[in-house]
Amino acid sequence: MVTLHELVSRISAGKRLWFFDGKDANDKTVSNPTIGYGLYTIRYANGSTREFFRVGLSANSTGISVHIMGIKDKTFLQQTYGKELGKATVTGYCIKFRKLQDIKIEVLAAAMQYALDLPGE
Repeated sequence: MVTLHELVSRISAGKRLWFFDGKDANDKTVSNPTIGYGLYTIRYANGSTREFFRVGLSANSTGISVHIMGIKDKTFLQQTYGKELGKATVTGYCIKFRKLQDIKIEVLAAAMQYALDLPGE
């Protein structure tokens, strides 16, 4: 996690840093604690908005998750980075892997850089 934090901190220099404890407004645990980088404004159909991170890092008992938020095409991550990434599971907005040695860190860095370069901050 330290290596990933250092990497994304360099990539996201000057962008917002987030610390999300994984709890909702009612203090109920809804996810693992996450460190977030950058800013993504979520716009809901009713016109309201919510600020959230663009890239997030979280760890759990099965490994590490990198959340890439704000990409409209849910197949983009898999199609663009999935084959080159290494031993990872790639979904619409999440890249999961067991340990850093399982992936090509330069490919993960490219995915994070892409997200942080999207308009919105």
